[in-house]
Amino acid sequence: MAFFASKNKKALVSMIAVVAALAVLAPTMTSAKQYVVGDGEGWTKGFDYSAWTAGKQFFVGDSLVFNYSQGRHNVFKVNGTEFKQCLKPLVGSPFTTGKDEIELETAGRKWYICGVSGHCSAGQKLFINVLEGSAAPAPTPVSP
Repeated sequence: MAFFASKNKKALVSMIAVVAALAVLAPTMTSAKQYVVGDGEGWTKGFDYSAWTAGKQFFVGDSLVFNYSQGRHNVFKVNGTEFKQCLKPLVGSPFTTGKDEIELETAGRKWYICGVSGHCSAGQKLFINVLEGSAAPAPTPVSP
């Protein structure tokens, strides 16, 4: 009988170890989010992207999807000055597919504009701040 009790105790300890490992790894495997810029409105002029970002937190590993009619809009990654002045960058090409997905690979401020004449000044521009880490809560420790 002592043999079976010892074996069951080892199995229980092994199972607890597996559950603890999954609790630690699972949040990092599933934490990346995909944000559709402008939700159902998509990437268009005359939309309030500042209001759209309110309450959202963007993390390294998340991605932005810019949906728009191909040929009518585009997406440029720009710096803060270009964003404020609605200037297309001197170097770099626009995204033009109509369904551009941009992964947020580094933390920090990110700026995007539409480079079609007059669109940025009509509000077609997006500023976000990307944070390190993830939005997933820290796992609860499992006690043996």
